[in-house]
This record gives sequence, C-alpha cells and structure tokens, in this order.
Amino acid sequence: MDKLEHIFELQHAFDSELAARRGLDPSDKAEWLRREMVALIVEASEVLDEANYKWWKDARPLDHARILDELADILHFYVAACLKMGFDAQDIYQAYLAKNRENFNRQRGLAEKEGYGSGSV
Repeated sequence: MDKLEHIFELQHAFDSELAARRGLDPSDKAEWLRREMVALIVEASEVLDEANYKWWKDARPLDHARILDELADILHFYVAACLKMGFDAQDIYQAYLAKNRENFNRQRGLAEKEGYGSGSV
C-alpha cells in the first residue's frame, strides 16, 4: 500500500473511532472543516514556537524531534480535513501534481498569473 493511502486509511480509522467514542456528528462538513483548520493553525503556531519566532527572547537550539511531532500533528489535521471533504489520497496526489507543475511554470515565467516573470530580480 502507498504510504499516503496508508496515512489516509489510518486517519479514517481514528476519526471513526473518535466520533463513536465522543458522540460526534461529522455531518456538518463546513463546521468540521473550520474545526480541523483551527487545529491545524494551532499546530503550525507550535512549529513557530519551536523555530524561535519570538525575536525578543533568547533563541534555543532547534528540537528536531519536537518539530517532527508538530509537523505530524499538522498532517493529522490536514488529512482529517481532506477526509471530511470527501477527498482521498489519490485526489490529493493529483491536486499536488497539478499545483507543483503550476508552481514550476510560474517560476519559469510560463504562467499567465501576474507577479511571475522571468524569475530575475
């Protein structure tokens, strides 16, 4: 099994068990998308904490294990949001490929969107 598909499968199992144990109703997709995005933003802010964004404090060495844990949390909530919107690993893979292609084209000056020229400064 593909690793991304496996992650989606594991997240689906977790979300299903969580909903059953906590009596959660995942039918309001907009509400659940908001919840997952708030959780994702909170986890992203925890990565920022680890990256010493507080310039007014003494910096500490990066804790790679902690950063990895927070990034895994972000993935957890991202995949949960994808599932709640009805997207699977293949959908996300295809969307990623299209966006990656678009981003390369933008940087190479091949896009029609404003703000992306030849890449020279």
